[in-house]
Formats: sequence, C-alpha cells, structure tokens
Amino acid sequence: MKQEYYNLNSEILYLYDCKECNPNGDPDNENKPRMDLATERALVSDVRLKRYVRDYLEQFRGKPIFVSKVEGRTVDATDRFASFIAELLLKPEYRDRLKKLKKLKGEPSFDELFEYIKKEKKWDLVSADDLLSYFIDTRLFGITLPIKDEKRGSSITFTGPVQFLWGYSLNKIELIESPSITSHFAGRTKGEGGEGGAIGKDWRIYYALIAFYGRISGNAAQDTGLTFDDVAELDRALWRSIETQTNTRTKLGQAPRLYLRIEWKDREYFIGDMRRYIAIDRKEGLRDFGEYRLDMGKLVERLKGVGDRIEKIVIGRDPELPLDGYGELERGFEGKIEEIL
Repeated sequence: MKQEYYNLNSEILYLYDCKECNPNGDPDNENKPRMDLATERALVSDVRLKRYVRDYLEQFRGKPIFVSKVEGRTVDATDRFASFIAELLLKPEYRDRLKKLKKLKGEPSFDELFEYIKKEKKWDLVSADDLLSYFIDTRLFGITLPIKDEKRGSSITFTGPVQFLWGYSLNKIELIESPSITSHFAGRTKGEGGEGGAIGKDWRIYYALIAFYGRISGNAAQDTGLTFDDVAELDRALWRSIETQTNTRTKLGQAPRLYLRIEWKDREYFIGDMRRYIAIDRKEGLRDFGEYRLDMGKLVERLKGVGDRIEKIVIGRDPELPLDGYGELERGFEGKIEEIL
C-alpha cells in the first residue's frame, strides 16, 4: 500500500473538444474566444481549467473549496479566510479555540463570528496547516493569501504542486459569425420608462480540439500535504468536469476525449510538454468530432524509451476517438495502466 502523502512526479496530457461554443471568452475583447492570432489556434487559460476542477470537486465530491463564493457572494481572499475561520470554529472539535474570543458571549452565529474575526483581525486562530488540511484546492493548486493587517503585515503563500500551461487547439479555428443579442433583464435604462437592455455579441467557434499539458511536482506536494487520494480526485475531476461544469448556453458543447497522467517513480524526472509528441492529420476546416485522426505514436515511443522510470499511467479515453498508437501503449505498458474510476 502506498504511503498517504504524494511524493512522486506526474505529467498530464489532457484533450477535450468544443463544438459551437466559447471555450474561454476574453473580457477585454468583447468576450471573443481567446486565440493566438498568429497561428489561428484557440487558447484556454489554466485558470479556466482549474475553475472547472474546483466546481466539480465541490458540487459532486462534497469537497470544501477555498477559492469559492461565501453564501453565494463573490468575496476577496481576506473575507474568504475570515469565513473559513468562522466555519471551523463552529465545528464541535474546534470549540476550544472559540473560547479564546472573550468578547463573544454564548453561541455566536456564523455572521457574528465572521464580522468579529474581520474586525478584530483574529487570523492566528487557525494555522496554515488547518487551511491546507481543510481545502483540497489549496493542496492541489496552492494559495497566496494576503492578510489585510497593518500590524501583522504578512501573508500565507504555498506554491501549488499541480500546474498547467495554457491550453491550445491542435487545429486552426474559425469564428462563427456573431449575431447581436439583447438582454432585457440587465443593462442600461432607456428613457423614462426604464426599458431596454444590454446589447452584445454571441461569439463562438465552430470546433476546437484543446490540448493541455500539466505536471505535479512531488517536491511541492510535500509542502502542501497533497495525498495520493487527492491526485485520484484530480484525475476524476479533470475527466468529468468538462461536461458537468459546462452546462451554460455559451459553454455547452464540450466533451473529454483523452487523458493521460504519467506517474514517475521519483521526484527528479520529467519529459516535458507531451503535446510535442501528438498531432492530428487534419488541422483546418474542422466542424465536428471524428473528422480527423489523432496520432500519439511518437509519444508512445518516447514513453517506451523511459519505461523503467514509469510507475503507472492513468488513462481516460473516449472509445470513439480515432486514435493511432493507443494499442501500442497498452501492449508496451501492460500491468501499469489504470483507468480513471
């Protein structure tokens, strides 16, 4: 049985596609899909991907998430920290810390405790270890928590062991001609009657096969207390969140196609961006899934060359994905392949 705390390196290759939707709008450019104008490829930020993961873990796995709203409200990091302290102190096992608050009498409500902690700046009621052990997203992605306290003047900072480069499409994309859309529920008033709404553009792309590369640092994992169970949760969340968390009118139309996590036997080895070793046979004019073949033959050969360093390969695969080289991967690493649960 493996030890609880994660102490290895991993590298991730993750592909999902987007059909007639906006995978990652740019608020500084009319919310158009982000793209590299030189290569005509779609771009998706790592922040967007991590948001999918956080939302899935919270909604479907019941995991407390630090980077989230407080009672439906968007708050800054300091308010979120205060709400965490209030949540923790209201739990029976932490009541001994609550007794330290001399000015609070009886059984305070969450709101009373929240406001008191902010006003009195009672940040030392919890430790960094409390924060890391309570929230899976801090163990995965790290945290930078500025404390608005002139006397203390400090912050909590942990570098997340899980990091991703920006995703990009393996094909050139085309924008769908955008019609103007009007909302009558929000926007500027028009005349004395107060009618009228916001007018904007509904920017989308026809099709993109998005590829992400990420890694898990075994060294950084020791600092945040990342566990093997946390990494298994990450596998599951990446594979499933792209469908469960994209049920809006501009995000609908996305689906996972291929996921590989290469887990190395030590904390000293990486092969680097695995997107270098994959390609599709058609890169222009794509409109739908299945109009191309994905070739991962070079990647399989690269992995076979360092096979003695590999602990295991975690896989998620759409069986309908036209894929060359996958059979060779299965044969070459028999006994080391695990499917996402």
